[in-house]
Amino acid sequence: MTITRSVPLPQGLLHIGGKLLPAADGRTAPILDPATGVELTQVAVAGPEDVDRAVGAAREAFDNGPWSRMTPRERGRVLWRVADLLRARATEFARLESLDVGKPLMFTTTVDIPTVIDTFEYYAGLVAGLEGATRATAAPSFAYTRREPIGVVAAITPFNFPAILSATKLAPALAAGNTVVHKPAPETPLSALLFAELLAEAGVPEGGYNLITGDGPTGAALVAHPGVDKIAFTGSSAVGAQVAAQASASLKQVTVELGGKGANIIFADADLGAAIETAVGAFVFNTGQFCMSGSRVLVERPVYQAVVDALGGAATHVPVGDPFSEGVVVGPMAGPNHLAKVVSYLDQAASSDAQLVGGQRPDGPGFFIGPAVLSHVAQDSPLIQEEVFGPVVTVQPFDTEDEAIRMANGTRYGLSAGLQTKDVTRAHRVAGALNAGIVWVNGWALLDPAMPFGGVGASGYGRENGPEGLDGYLRTKSVVINLA
Repeated sequence: MTITRSVPLPQGLLHIGGKLLPAADGRTAPILDPATGVELTQVAVAGPEDVDRAVGAAREAFDNGPWSRMTPRERGRVLWRVADLLRARATEFARLESLDVGKPLMFTTTVDIPTVIDTFEYYAGLVAGLEGATRATAAPSFAYTRREPIGVVAAITPFNFPAILSATKLAPALAAGNTVVHKPAPETPLSALLFAELLAEAGVPEGGYNLITGDGPTGAALVAHPGVDKIAFTGSSAVGAQVAAQASASLKQVTVELGGKGANIIFADADLGAAIETAVGAFVFNTGQFCMSGSRVLVERPVYQAVVDALGGAATHVPVGDPFSEGVVVGPMAGPNHLAKVVSYLDQAASSDAQLVGGQRPDGPGFFIGPAVLSHVAQDSPLIQEEVFGPVVTVQPFDTEDEAIRMANGTRYGLSAGLQTKDVTRAHRVAGALNAGIVWVNGWALLDPAMPFGGVGASGYGRENGPEGLDGYLRTKSVVINLA
C-alpha cells in the first residue's frame, strides 16, 4: 500500500527577525523529490546581504531582546511548547521529511520526529536546573561562577537527518539563551522552514531564531561573519576542516560533527542471528546516509563466511522503493550527486579483487540503489578508508581481539563503533580500546538525547546531546567579591 505523497509545503522564504523575506537578489533553487526526481518547490538562496541581515537580527535579539535575559526555566517552558506543537503536527512533519529526504515513512514516523520531540523536551527539563557554583578561595572573598549564553550561534545542518540534527543544535542553543542563525542543507530545507513557524508560535521572540536557506557560499558567508560567536556544523570532514580553519581566524567557538567509518566487530561467541540482524540494520538504515553507519563489519574468522553469506543474502532481499510505500526499508539517496558518489565506489569495487553482492539500481525514476555487500577488501582500499555514505558495507575477517581493534582503529575517522559478544569483560575491554565517540555493545545506533555523541580524529570535535551538548553553548564567568 502506498500512502499519499500529498504534503503541504512551507513557503520557501527566509525567516529573518520575525519576517518572511525573499533573497535580496531574488535567487531561488529547486528542491527535488528524491524518489521521482521531480521538482517539489523553489526556495530562496541567501546571499551575503541576507546573511548580514540574519546575523544582525540575531545580534540585536541577543544584545537587546528578552531571550538571553529570561530565566532558564522560562526558556524551558518555551521549549516544552515547541515539543507540544511538534507532537500535534507529527504526521505532517514525518511526511514532509520523507518527501524531502526520501526516508521511508515508517522511520520518520517512529524515529525521526519522535527523536526531535524528545530532544526539545530533554533540554526543556535540563535547562531548568542550570546553575553556577560557589567556590572556596584562599583569600577572604565570596566567589561564584555564572553559566551564560555565548551569543549568536550559526547552526549549519546536513541533508541526511535534517530534523534530528537541527534539533540537536537548536534545542540546547536556545535553551542556553543564545540566538540562532540556521542554514540547512541546500537539498533538504523543508523541515527547517516548518521549524521556523513552530518556534515563533511557541514563543521564541523575533530574531531569536533566523533561517537562511542557500548553498555552500551562503554557509561560508555565515561562518566568516564577524557577528557570529559560535559555529555548530555537521557535515563532511573536508568541509568541516574548512569551517574550523575559517572560524579560527576570528577565534569563534566551534563544534564540528563530521564523517565516520564505523566498525562493527562480530566475535565468534556472539548470538549470530542477532548480530547479523544488527549488522544489516546498521548499514542500510537511512539508506546508509548515516555518519554513524556500521559500514565496516569485522568478523572473527570461524564465523566469517557465515556472516558474509547472510549479509549477501539480506542485501538482495531488503525492500527498496518509494518511501511512502508500506514495508519499504531503503528509500532513494537524497539527490543525484549522492547517488553518483555511491555508484563511483561500487565501480571501484568492480575493478578490484573485491567480491560484490547487491548494489543494483532499480529501473525507473528516482535516485535509488540497492544495498551492497563487499568482501575480500584490503584494509588500505578506499572502500575501507573513505566514507561512501550509502547502503554499502565491507566485511573483513580477523583472528585475534588485538587485530580486530587495530583494524577498527585503522582509519582516520572516530565517530562510532560497536561490538557483538556475550563476553561482558571483553565488551568493556574492547569498548575502552576503540577510538570512537560512542560505542554500542550488542546493538547499533542506540541513541538518546541524554547520551552525548561526537568524534575524534577526522570525525570532528565537541559533543552533541546530553548535558555536554548544553555545555557547548555556554560560557563560564567567575565573580569574586573581596570581603577583606
